[in-house]
Amino acid sequence: MSVSDNTLLSVSGLRKYFPVRRGLFATVSGHVKAVDGVSFEIKKGETLGLVGESGCGKTTAGRTILRLIEPTSGKVVFNGASVFDLEGEELRQTRKQMQIIFQDPYGSLNPRMTVGGIVMEGMIAHGMHARTERVERAQALLQRVGLDREHFFRYPHEFSGGQRQRIGIARALAVEPQFIVCDEPVSALDVSIQAQIINLLSDLKREFGLSYLFIAHDLSVVEHISDRVAVMYLGRIVEQALSAEIFRDPLHPYTKILLESVPSIETRRHKRHVIAGDVPTPLNPPPGCPFHPRCPEAMDICKVEMPPMIEKSPGHFVACHLYTIDTRPGRG
Repeated sequence: MSVSDNTLLSVSGLRKYFPVRRGLFATVSGHVKAVDGVSFEIKKGETLGLVGESGCGKTTAGRTILRLIEPTSGKVVFNGASVFDLEGEELRQTRKQMQIIFQDPYGSLNPRMTVGGIVMEGMIAHGMHARTERVERAQALLQRVGLDREHFFRYPHEFSGGQRQRIGIARALAVEPQFIVCDEPVSALDVSIQAQIINLLSDLKREFGLSYLFIAHDLSVVEHISDRVAVMYLGRIVEQALSAEIFRDPLHPYTKILLESVPSIETRRHKRHVIAGDVPTPLNPPPGCPFHPRCPEAMDICKVEMPPMIEKSPGHFVACHLYTIDTRPGRG
C-alpha cells in the first residue's frame, strides 16, 4: 500500500509486545503480542473503521499510534513527521494535532474538575488563547456538541453517559486537531444515544475537516461512519477495503462471520454461523494463520504458514490462504 500525497497518517509494521514477568526476580518469560505488524493509511478527511472482537488489539493500536503507549517497533508518519522519532516541543505540537475520545465516558472525565476546566485543560497545556477566549471557545464547543453554555460550570457527575461523551468530544476538539482516535466511543451508551453520537461525529468531521480512526467491535456502527474498514484479529489486520465493499463482498472467513453476527430481521430467517471458541491468547498465538483454530474453511497450510496480505481487487486487501492458492480440483 503506497503512501499518497493526500495521506495524513501512515502506519507501517506497528508492533506492541508487553513483557510477561515471573518469579522472584521478575524474569521475562514471554511477551503478549497485542499488536503484531499492523499497517494502514488514513487520508485527510477520511474515517477508517478498525473492527474486531474484544482483545484483538484495537485499542492498543490506537493508543500506540498516539504514543500514549510506547511502541515495540514499527513506524507512524503523521503529516510527514515520524511520530516515534519526535521529542520535546515537536512531540507536543504533534500531539496537539492528534487527539483521542475514550470509550468510558464515566472514567475518562476528572470528577473534581468542572466541565469548563476539562474542556479548557488542553488549551491551557498548549498555551492557546487568553483566558477569556478559552472560556468563550469552551462554551461554544459545548453548545456545538449539543450541550448548554451554562454546563461549563457543572461537574461530570451531573450528566448522563451520552452527555459525558459529548463533553469528551468537546475536549478533543478544543485544541483544533486534524486527527482523532475514537476508541469505541459509543459502546458504553444506549442504542438510541449511539445514533446521536455517530451523527454528531459525522457532522463534526465535515465541519472541521477531521480524520478519524474509529475503533469498534460492532460492524453495524462502523458501517454508518467509515469510509474504509480494517478488520483486526489477534493483533493483525486480516482484511481492509472500502466500507461499502466490505459489507457487499467480504473475503476473509472472519469478516464474513462478523457480518453474519450483526442482528437484523433477515438473519433471523437463516441459520447464522457462530465463531467457535474464544480468541486465542496473544501470549501464545497459534502457528500459521492465527484464525485457523476457529475457521470453518481452514486448510492444512493454514496451520503452518502465515498468509500474506494480498490485493485481491483494487483497494481490497486480504490475508487468507483461500486467495493465495487455487483449491479447485485439478488446479494449483
